[in-house]
Amino acid sequence: MITMKAVRIHDFGGPEVLSLDAVPLPQPHDDEVTLKVYAASVNPVDYKVREGSSGADLPVTLGRDVSGVVELCGTRAHTLKKGDPLYAMLGNDRGGNAEYVVVKATEAAAKPQRLSHAEAAAVPLAGLTAWQGLFDHGGLKSGQRVLIHGGAGGVGHLAVQFAKAAGAFVATTVSAQDFDFVRALGADQAVDYKNQRFEEVVEDVDLVFDLVAGETQDRSWDVLKPGGTLVSTLSEPSAEKARLHRARGVSYLTKPNAAQLAEISRLIDAGKVRPFVQAIYPLEEVARAEEQLEKQHTRGKIVLQVAA
Repeated sequence: MITMKAVRIHDFGGPEVLSLDAVPLPQPHDDEVTLKVYAASVNPVDYKVREGSSGADLPVTLGRDVSGVVELCGTRAHTLKKGDPLYAMLGNDRGGNAEYVVVKATEAAAKPQRLSHAEAAAVPLAGLTAWQGLFDHGGLKSGQRVLIHGGAGGVGHLAVQFAKAAGAFVATTVSAQDFDFVRALGADQAVDYKNQRFEEVVEDVDLVFDLVAGETQDRSWDVLKPGGTLVSTLSEPSAEKARLHRARGVSYLTKPNAAQLAEISRLIDAGKVRPFVQAIYPLEEVARAEEQLEKQHTRGKIVLQVAA
């Protein structure tokens, strides 16, 4: 039996429960491929699963997005061949913190040519979360105004760039130390959430993209135009407050989407979007990577280098 290394948990808990295990090499079926993983990224969902909040069955391999090259093709994967570079957001039935992973045709797109595998691995989950929040659920269009809470983070820094590329006016709440960072991404207005009340300096927005929740979400209704939308990745917006403000509230779960990843690739290769990778750790140091993401201020994304 051919084996590979994968980061798994056998118990819920802190970073100490992460284990680098030898497991069977996964085999593709039908239109699937087995991807040799060059890089994977770390996301908040990883430490939430590790801590037990998702109720996942154990043992489980962590990691939801990857970049790599095709190693094996299923019998119906006719458009791909060994060596093709792909990136993907995986369904929650598989984990990407491994040397190889099975990827479905509905999940993968060609890796952006401008990016290394480490940079490309930073995109899928965060990029699709931003894309689906802004456009699928938020209906953002050129000429509209959007307020993005948490514009310097993994999802936020891509959301700022997507919104700007779509022709929107982009305001974002960040710490003062991130002003230059988000302005370089294209933000038109940066608000220091620690020292400014965003509702006093931002107004008449068509869309609030909420990556913070809590009190920030509650205060966000006041900046919306009548008919505006508040979209949250974290908690269900209040239906009562939406009615009071003549607005719409939406929450959602991000879904893998190969076509949207391909569109994101085109924006990246056109030079309109670029992921920011703050730190890269080897796969064996996944515990350090998760700890940094969970406990420290992080710009952009943290990535695991799996293969050279």
